[in-house]
Amino acid sequence: MMFWLDKVYEQLENSLKEKIASGDTLTVRDEKTASGRVHVGSMRALALHAAISERLTEAGVPNIFKYEINDFDPMDGLPVYLDASVYQKEMGKPLYKIPAPEGSLAPNFAEDVASDYISAIHGAGFNPEFYRASELYVSGKMNGVITMALNKVETVRKIYQEIYGTPRPADWFPIQVICESCGKMSTTKVTAFDGEKVTYTCYPTAVKWTEGCAHSGKISPFNGNGKLLWKLDWAAKWKVIGVDVEGGGKDHYSKGGSRDVARRISEEVFEYPEPFGVPNEFFLVGGKKMSSSKGAGSSAREIVDLLPPQIFRLALFGKDMNQQINFDPAGDTIPVLFDTYDTLAEKYWSGIVDDDSRLFEYVHTPVERAVLKSRKRFLPRFSQVAFLVQMPHLDLESEALRLKGEAITPLDREELELRAKYAKIWLEKSASDEFKFSLSMDSVPESAKNLSAEQKGTLLELLTFIESHEKLDGLQLHTEIHEIRKRHAIEPKAFFGAIYQAFLGKDHGPKVGWFLSVLDRDFVISRLKEVS
Repeated sequence: MMFWLDKVYEQLENSLKEKIASGDTLTVRDEKTASGRVHVGSMRALALHAAISERLTEAGVPNIFKYEINDFDPMDGLPVYLDASVYQKEMGKPLYKIPAPEGSLAPNFAEDVASDYISAIHGAGFNPEFYRASELYVSGKMNGVITMALNKVETVRKIYQEIYGTPRPADWFPIQVICESCGKMSTTKVTAFDGEKVTYTCYPTAVKWTEGCAHSGKISPFNGNGKLLWKLDWAAKWKVIGVDVEGGGKDHYSKGGSRDVARRISEEVFEYPEPFGVPNEFFLVGGKKMSSSKGAGSSAREIVDLLPPQIFRLALFGKDMNQQINFDPAGDTIPVLFDTYDTLAEKYWSGIVDDDSRLFEYVHTPVERAVLKSRKRFLPRFSQVAFLVQMPHLDLESEALRLKGEAITPLDREELELRAKYAKIWLEKSASDEFKFSLSMDSVPESAKNLSAEQKGTLLELLTFIESHEKLDGLQLHTEIHEIRKRHAIEPKAFFGAIYQAFLGKDHGPKVGWFLSVLDRDFVISRLKEVS
């Protein structure tokens, strides 16, 4: 099995071999519409393009990764966090012409969205070159492709009919303009083009979610007055920017989908070859797909803030791009990601070269990769750190020393502090109660007062073992606990649950041998006497 990114690179290298051989700088592009707080699912496509850019650089191929903040689309959905009484009248206008929410320092709504998303992108260790769609249109850079699309409207209509099976009428043009009267774009329909200006009407009932003003007139579609319909807009940007690499979500790649339309528009209307691209699967949170325009789902900023960059990048890169990611911040996703990172690290630092070592390299930024081999350190298990930070009577570094079994180095300490920081963030912001523990120091938890005779018998034997040992060793305890369970033929859940109930008031907890070993021996003896 080859690391998925290396497989993609092989395909890219074959597709663009002439350009690569010529030494030309390749352009990798992706975009996101600033229609509302950007959900974390949008990071999947961004990560794909960022990874391709990093892989090109690794191979010595000059490239630039451009990322568009699409602020020129009309607002066609009202995010749940906006005041409808203020924003309903703005619906249908270009996003960059809509005022920012109250209290924001951004110049407009799109920039308010963009600033939050860009900070999340940087926080995840990605650094594309950002630009705005409005800049392309207002500057006149899109004027040439707008002219081509309007002059070749018959070709565009033919493509739409062949793909969708329904003819477009003779007065259909693939562009919307900004109404000179009400400022809305969604409600306008262009019916003619004379080479300089288009004829349009702003229809009151063009869409269900906002109302046009019924104004009719003629206007130049250039210099930011109009915008190509999105499938043409997509292909037009390939030509204007000179895109060589751009994929997209798997939904765009379905037969007769937007990628099919954009490819034919690009080749037959704009006379530009379709860029190399591969589809990516969705990034779900708690099993759900999210929507930026509705403001639904976990934002990119929220999820990035929960994790160190390398762990978030592992979430993005850890599966092949055609495999779905289901990220559950309340469940065990984050502890499992840390465990996966630790397994990859152990292999990498032991000198094993395989797909896992390639993945481990790429979950770090290019700058970090350069020194990765010299950064070997002790990686305390995240779930154990998350437990320790909830035990105020325990000293984190002392427990880390016990876990490691030898002196803590400055790199070890740095990693320990990092994990403690993110464990606290996770526990405070998203972890479910299943992962939150409070040691019942003063009295036996109510739930431990109804243990069965069988459970009490096993706890009594455990008490005898602990009383006979001056020092509690985690591994030794772990081994003995399992032997006791076997001797009594008690179900693991019943035995371990009894231990956890006695100390935590829950039927689950961290690894039981280690858990008991970090507690005060006299306290453990006293509590086991009370419950057994």
